[in-house]
Order: sequence, then structure tokens, then C-alpha cells
Amino acid sequence: MRTFEFSEFDEVGEETLQAIGKADRFNHWMYETIRPWCRGEVLEIGSGAGNISKYFLQDNFCITLTDIRTNYCESLKNKFSKSPSLAAVIKTDLADPDFENRHTALLGTFDTVFALNVVEHIENDDLAIANSKKLLKSGGHLIILVPAYDGLYNKFDYGLGHYRRYTKSSLSTLFRNNNLNIIHRQYFNFAGILGWFVSANILRNNIIPVSQVNIFNGLVPVFRLVDRLLYNRVGLSVIAVGRK
Repeated sequence: MRTFEFSEFDEVGEETLQAIGKADRFNHWMYETIRPWCRGEVLEIGSGAGNISKYFLQDNFCITLTDIRTNYCESLKNKFSKSPSLAAVIKTDLADPDFENRHTALLGTFDTVFALNVVEHIENDDLAIANSKKLLKSGGHLIILVPAYDGLYNKFDYGLGHYRRYTKSSLSTLFRNNNLNIIHRQYFNFAGILGWFVSANILRNNIIPVSQVNIFNGLVPVFRLVDRLLYNRVGLSVIAVGRK
């Protein structure tokens, strides 16, 4: 069984977040993909560098940002302190066994909770989904995006501290195990599959190259069209939306 400590992967994770943070077209595409299921008071799990958070704030969502790392929380506070729709920035461990007692004030208070590229970092993913659900109001939406297909697991995944990858079926099972009614499922970013595989498995890169991210970002309009033509039936990531 793989066992990860955050300290092992902070450097790789920060470099990756910085690179992806500059991919404005890609980040906005991801935001627009989940936007139709977002409403009311929103909580983001694993806000990181705020690459997606900024779009919620620009669209005046009342949003609470969270992260497990103190340095990211401080950075988010400094970065978005002047945003009138920022409700709070809170340090949160989604896998904390004492989650309910530590975050009593947050339980049952949000209309939307979303986590993008977070759950794959948590060994007990069932607990992660269960705790996410606890934050929702009745009828609230939980949106999860995670890497797709176990067969694509490579050293990029290991370097980023990923325990696993998912399919629509396996992610749906997590939702159903926690009595969440699935209202939407899809794959996302078909074109990313080739780049992910070639860069790690053939070119033997240890981290995702900034140059590759920049090229991909420039081609996002084409890749969005490809996803539409494929009806989101295959992709590097998988998304599920559940209702409490």
C-alpha cells in the first residue's frame, strides 16, 4: 500500500500549482465546466494557490476557501483579502477523524461544496466524501473532480501524492455509499491523456514541464471542442455531482 506524507510532495505540488496557475484558459475551462451546478453559499476544499477560487470571486459567489496547509491559507488570505465575496479562509483537513468536532460551525451550512483534484490525495476517500457531505445543507450539491483511469497512473501521480485514479463507476460508488443522489457525471479533458502519458512514460519527465502546460493552455479552445464532439465520454479527469 502506498503511504504518503505531505512534506514529501510539497515541492512538486507547489511547482505544479504554479505552472497550472498560469494556464488561465485551462483553469477557466474547468471553472465553466462545474459552474452550472454551483449555487448559493460555496465552500472549496483544497483551494491551494487559488487557481479556481479567483473565478468564483470574480463572479461574486459567497465562497469559503480551505486548505490543509497553513502556508496556502495565509497566501489565500493575502491574495484575496480585498474580494468582497470572500467569506473566510479556513485550515481544514478533510480526512480528520475528529472533523465534526473541529468544524461544528461549518456543518450543514453550504449550498455547494466542491473539491478539484483533492480526493485522490486522501487515502480514505470514503471518509473524505462523508465529511464533504456533512458540510452541505439538505439539497446541497457536492462536486468532485479527480484523475481518471488507473491505467494512466504514473510517476506524475506518485510525485503529486496520488493514491489512485478513478472512473465514472468507481467515483459514483463513493457517492452512493454516502447516500448522495448523483445528478451529473462526465469525463473532462480528453486531449490531456496523450500529454500526460507521453510526458511521464516516454519523455521521462519527473514533473509536468511548464513549456508543456503553456502549449496545452494555448490549445484549450481546440481541446474544448474535442470534448464536446466526444460528448465528454472519455478524459484525463472524471467529474461527479451529487445532491444531499
